[in-house]
Amino acid sequence: KVIKEEEDSFLRTLDNGIRLLDSFIKKSKDAGKENLAGEDAFVLYDTYGFPLDLTELILREQNMGLERDGFDKEMKKQKDRARNAAAVEATDWVEVSQGEEEFVGYDLTETPARILRYRKVKQKGKEYYQIMLSKTPFYAEMGGQVGDKGVLVSPSGEIVNIFDTKKENNVGVHLSYEIPSDPTEVMTARIDKVARAATSANHSATHLLHEALREVLGTHVEQKGSFVSPEVLRFDFSHFQKVTPEELRQVEHLVNSRIRMAMNLEECRELPIAEAREMGAMALFGEKYGDKVRVVKYGSSVELCGGTHVANTGNIGMLRILSESSIAAGIRRIEAVTGTGVENMMDNLQDMMKDVAGLLGGSADIKTAVTRAIGENADLRHQVEEFMAERIATMSREAIASAKDINGIKLVSLSGIRLPDIVKNVAFTVRRECTDHTAFVGVTVSEGKPLLTVALSDDLVKAGLNAGQIVREAAKLIKGGGGGQPFFAQAGGKDAEGVSLALEKIMELLHLK
Repeated sequence: KVIKEEEDSFLRTLDNGIRLLDSFIKKSKDAGKENLAGEDAFVLYDTYGFPLDLTELILREQNMGLERDGFDKEMKKQKDRARNAAAVEATDWVEVSQGEEEFVGYDLTETPARILRYRKVKQKGKEYYQIMLSKTPFYAEMGGQVGDKGVLVSPSGEIVNIFDTKKENNVGVHLSYEIPSDPTEVMTARIDKVARAATSANHSATHLLHEALREVLGTHVEQKGSFVSPEVLRFDFSHFQKVTPEELRQVEHLVNSRIRMAMNLEECRELPIAEAREMGAMALFGEKYGDKVRVVKYGSSVELCGGTHVANTGNIGMLRILSESSIAAGIRRIEAVTGTGVENMMDNLQDMMKDVAGLLGGSADIKTAVTRAIGENADLRHQVEEFMAERIATMSREAIASAKDINGIKLVSLSGIRLPDIVKNVAFTVRRECTDHTAFVGVTVSEGKPLLTVALSDDLVKAGLNAGQIVREAAKLIKGGGGGQPFFAQAGGKDAEGVSLALEKIMELLHLK
């Protein structure tokens, strides 16, 4: 099933790419170009994943070439953008104290600490400091979990804000826009406890979610990635098809039942990896582990994990799944919230329900009121469609009745109409009613934007007239473009003041001048 999903995904890519390539080829040919613009080929390659060699093959079949220089130029621009975005300029480390950093964040949320070293960094136009501490409760971003935020407080009360914590060369570095006025002082390193608690709840919830997914969907489910922040959790996993609403509800109920069981955290921080595997600990596929690992256990959920977690599953509060989607062939993603995130979601949902009830006249039974409103809307739409059909029929009769015979061609014209769809329907009605020597010309101006419409009877097309070519030429006079088939075509523009000249051009090309 996974292979089938990958095949289907590639075929969808090909289908979408071919449709877009066809439109690019048509645009190029209409403009009289023999080569496809390199920029267009790059859009296919970069945005839609369409292979360049396939683009070149299809172009050869269409007797066209590719502006390879343009493609290479766009590729270089993209690489330069990526290189510049990743570029980091850093000064040398300023050493303040001797020693190595010790992480104490599993047990403590604040601790006395000295600054070991710091340096100034410039990245993406921003300047900040990287600070290393002798002892830190700050968890550095790793394993999908975001880094801690918090403060460093000096003995005199000076506060230095830490906006993030990253891992560099396997050591946590604290990011700040400032350094203490006296870096040699012993500081109090204190994390944002509220954010840490929410992040830990979301991280522990991913473990329960992983176990529940394997129970509901099957043991083929493996974690493929995750993101854990105070606000939300994302969990990526292997599965060959969309998870049904019933399966999602079952997973959610399983997780929440284990939250209510209030299971205590059991952890082993320095366990030989062989022993961890004997315990049945789940490992993240592709992740590299050392000889000693940390094992996190809640009941039957056992995983290798270095992140922060709640002491008891009851601290998670509740989990609510927000969405389930595909992110790659055979890879699904669940987004969810826990604790106060669930409360906020429920508050928003309740407020929205009140607003909807107000729009429906304050009805307590929203489902019945919505069903009634949908029915009334369908009736009104049907009435509008009937009215429009009658109006189009009337306008078509009036247009045909006022037609002019010029050079053996019956000219049916329509103007002053604001709705383009009406003009199109009148044009097809005229074609149906008047099958010989008839040309329809319509002009629509809506919100200052003109639209030209030309329809021809089949005998005029056989005589050599082409509606598509006519509107393309006329559209130049309204600063626009368009096209269509030989018997029907439309072109839009930006300049309503050019409509008179465009109509004259249409008359000229129809040999009616």
